[in-house]
Amino acid sequence: MQNQTKIYQKEHSKGLGGYLKDSIADIYNSRFLAKQLAVRDIKAQYRQSYFGVIWAFITPLTTAFVWVFLSVTGTIQLTDTGVPYPLFAFVGTLIWSILKEAINAPIQNTTAAKGILAKINFPKEALIVSGIYKLLFNSSVKFVMLFGFLLFFNVGLNVSLLWLPLAVIGTLIFGTAIGLLITPIGMLYKDVLKFINLGLTFVMYITPVVYVIPKEGLMKTLMELNPLTPLIVTVKDIAFGTTPLLLGEYLVIVLISIPLFLIGLLFYRISIPIIVERMSA
Repeated sequence: MQNQTKIYQKEHSKGLGGYLKDSIADIYNSRFLAKQLAVRDIKAQYRQSYFGVIWAFITPLTTAFVWVFLSVTGTIQLTDTGVPYPLFAFVGTLIWSILKEAINAPIQNTTAAKGILAKINFPKEALIVSGIYKLLFNSSVKFVMLFGFLLFFNVGLNVSLLWLPLAVIGTLIFGTAIGLLITPIGMLYKDVLKFINLGLTFVMYITPVVYVIPKEGLMKTLMELNPLTPLIVTVKDIAFGTTPLLLGEYLVIVLISIPLFLIGLLFYRISIPIIVERMSA
């Protein structure tokens, strides 16, 4: 019998739609693995911590305290916020910390899993879903303190608070989409994450996190052009029970975030295996 030789070549015929379809399928199929990874990371995060989940409040509390101190001492003059300023500053910094965490989550989770990515073949999308699980957990913990602050300052709990989780989810989608787009680059260059955190520190000052949008001037223009402004303002308006003034802009940003998330997911799907192969070479 004559021997036959077969040559196997890598398949390149799969289009972008095929990659996206496979990525969405792996997100669904890896939900149990993602949950296990999230539970493991959350337990590890607080296991050897004396203060536990209190650390989730440290950053927004300290940032808010600094601005409250500057306001009380007259170092800076701020426009009337409509609610007690400590509450305004805390809610703003709390929302900002959630957004910042959403942007950093994809790159942090993927970088932390570099050791197993090169050794074990599993759906890489599990890392994304795991990050989302952790975001939802951390956000729910922060909601508890937010409600406590609302009651403490006699703002009261209103019906609009029922929309607050949905408004925050829109913010998480935007942050995760941005995080997915920068993750492959961040995997190759460690400086990317440092630049992101440095950039977010600057962007915070042109976002109405701890003060309202000015009525005139350069800062007013910068804030109105800033796509993060509708996200922060709308969530704060809902928390305070006031009419969301930038609801239309918020919905536009969220709608743009959905295709942006899918593009990021596609970029992640194609690039991460290549990057892992390069790192393990």
